[in-house]
Amino acid sequence: MKSPFSRRSAIVTTVIAAALVLSGCGNSVNDSAGEASGDCGSYAIAMHAWVGFTASSQVVTELGEELGCTITQTTLEEGPVTYDAMEAGTIDLIIVDWGGGRWQEWSDRGAVVEAGENGNVGLIGMYVAPWMVEKYPDITDSKNLNKYATLFKTADSGGKGAWFEGPTGYTTIGEKMVSANKLNFKVIFSGSEAALVDGFIKAEENKTPFIGYAWQPWILHAKIPNLESGRVNFPAPDWTDPAQASGLTDYPATPLIKLMSKKLNDANDPFTSLIKNFKWTNADQNGVAADIDGGMSAKEAAQKWIAANTATVNSWLGK
Repeated sequence: MKSPFSRRSAIVTTVIAAALVLSGCGNSVNDSAGEASGDCGSYAIAMHAWVGFTASSQVVTELGEELGCTITQTTLEEGPVTYDAMEAGTIDLIIVDWGGGRWQEWSDRGAVVEAGENGNVGLIGMYVAPWMVEKYPDITDSKNLNKYATLFKTADSGGKGAWFEGPTGYTTIGEKMVSANKLNFKVIFSGSEAALVDGFIKAEENKTPFIGYAWQPWILHAKIPNLESGRVNFPAPDWTDPAQASGLTDYPATPLIKLMSKKLNDANDPFTSLIKNFKWTNADQNGVAADIDGGMSAKEAAQKWIAANTATVNSWLGK
């Protein structure tokens, strides 16, 4: 659920050495973090390559610096690469992780500490351009997709409806869904996230048929505010592992998680408290991400949101 993020000059790109130092520490969140000590340390935040992640990370970076902490931002791939970096002691925070527990082995070794939900709820799905729902009210029931398949034909879909997925490598059960539900569609992987965004926006502007992979939280929901109305509903989700999914069910909603290093958890300082208290909505993240995508620097967008949401920020800071 990834978008190219706008980088600011303070971002530090770090190459993680192949030989990583393993630690054998406990993995429970420090229960006394609510009574943080006054001093604030130096921390490195992982930066994953999608604009919503930048939005969340920049907000906590700005607040951390206001608390007197020294914060650096380090560009890394998601998943094991970042968890290895946390184990090596070079990363202290992942402000939002979609992994659904994929960090468990690192947690078992004490290198990664769960810091609770960050308030975002991750939800992947297939969406039609919202204008289609107005014209074809039953199109969001997956049982009716074949009735409209011919509307989605393109030069590349081989006489079937074009079913646009995200770029190769995104978490998806799209091909299983098409096969298991006997849908008259051909799965086409987008060459980039930008191409997927462009497909939705052009379809909505020009009133042309489009069905594609989308997710929450994502800036496209800020660009097309009624996008959620176009979500195609498959039977209720009953899986947790894409590899085991039958394709007969929809994607499950996933509360997104904050992960911290043992160092940050044990510090029990104002930044520890801020991270444990940090929680915001999909709409909050989408709004900051949309400002970044629209041309603001990440710093400007984060400061704009902070200034407009003092009550929420004060609750994070324990004021």
